Amino acid sequence: MKKFFLFSSLFTLLSCSDGDLQIETLDFSAVTAQNCGTLTVDTELFFKINDNETLILNLQDGVLKNEVSTEEITSAIPESSQLTYRTFSGTVTSSYFCDSPPPATPSVLEEIEAAEGIVTISTVAGETEGTFVHTIKLSNVTLLNNDDTRITDLNIEDFAVITTTIAQ
Repeated sequence: MKKFFLFSSLFTLLSCSDGDLQIETLDFSAVTAQNCGTLTVDTELFFKINDNETLILNLQDGVLKNEVSTEEITSAIPESSQLTYRTFSGTVTSSYFCDSPPPATPSVLEEIEAAEGIVTISTVAGETEGTFVHTIKLSNVTLLNNDDTRITDLNIEDFAVITTTIAQ
């Protein structure tokens, strides 16, 4: 009887519930980054839309430059640049970000700010004179849900390749 009681007690103590743990997968690898208006080195807001979810990157001021970079330029998240993941009640379009005021629908269901990460930008000369190609990558990104559950499956490293032009 003691063995049965000991075994039942151990089983009860070692059994655990993960509760409502949800491991979400974020995959924006096949989605092209967008921006509002004409793309210049002053553009700071970039977003990726994947049906009813978005990934929003606000770059720190002055991080994009119309010059070839000899080394990668970095910007810390959330200290200098911000990365936000949002889910919506329906399909979202670029008008949500570009219209003022934004449309009333769809509404935001969940918004998660990145707790940490690094934005890395490398710039090379474009094929056309006066153009520059910027490769924006994200690394070491940590997104935490409202209950501090980490979203572990992130496929967001290659954020964008954008081209800017020197103003004539």
